[in-house]
Amino acid sequence: MVSHSGLITVMTRAVRKAAPRLRRDYNEVEQLQVSKKGPADFVSMADKRAETTLVEELRNARPDWGMLLEESGEIAGDPSKPRWIVDPLDGTTNFLHGVPHFSISIAVEEPLPGGKTGISHGLVYQPLTDETFWAEKGRGAWLNDRRLRVSARRDLSEAMIGTGIPHFGRGDVARWSRIFGAIAPEVAGIRRLGSAALDLAWVAAGRFDGFWEDDLDIWDSAAGVLLVKEAGGFVSDYRGQDRMYERREYLAASGELHSRLHKLLAGALR
Repeated sequence: MVSHSGLITVMTRAVRKAAPRLRRDYNEVEQLQVSKKGPADFVSMADKRAETTLVEELRNARPDWGMLLEESGEIAGDPSKPRWIVDPLDGTTNFLHGVPHFSISIAVEEPLPGGKTGISHGLVYQPLTDETFWAEKGRGAWLNDRRLRVSARRDLSEAMIGTGIPHFGRGDVARWSRIFGAIAPEVAGIRRLGSAALDLAWVAAGRFDGFWEDDLDIWDSAAGVLLVKEAGGFVSDYRGQDRMYERREYLAASGELHSRLHKLLAGALR
């Protein structure tokens, strides 16, 4: 067994507590009560039940920590302590259509000197495959008990790239189309699977050679970004800078491919 911190144990326990009900709801998706919270942005009772379970487990373990939750917003805590960043169901549209690609994402955001913060722990869990992708800053990234490394491919012509496509009510279709037009002719394939947290975990695992998407919230990306970095990869915004969360832009890959993808992407946005 790989040793890890108590925080990873807490996070693992929380997602495993929420997962059985998510699996049951997934198998009964036609009976779910669903409401719209915005254009093409659905929230189901499954999201809410999962979030309630996660909040209970995480608060029991660290009662003085704050939380940032996709469904419920911010829960205040001791500002000198870390806070949890939680997405109870990343890939809700997949879930509601019976597509088996969705995840639970939890990250720990630590306060740093100068009023800054940083992500120190991240976990992405796929309930249907029982895969736990987790990382601790400075201690690597793992899939269950197996160490992860980003893809070793060096040629774009052999690379498979993940992305997110703008849809009704969200995203800049014209900008995405320019980026797609620059990258697609240079790579072996592009996939849009619908769970950014899991897509980033797949970059860390070498299943995807790279990934780009914008208009993501921090609960979609925080755990996945740490996974990629701890697996030896690079993550930047579209300008090649470390302001992904601020600009809501993400380009992730190994160092070799990141620079090549960034050159294509930047050229498309000039």
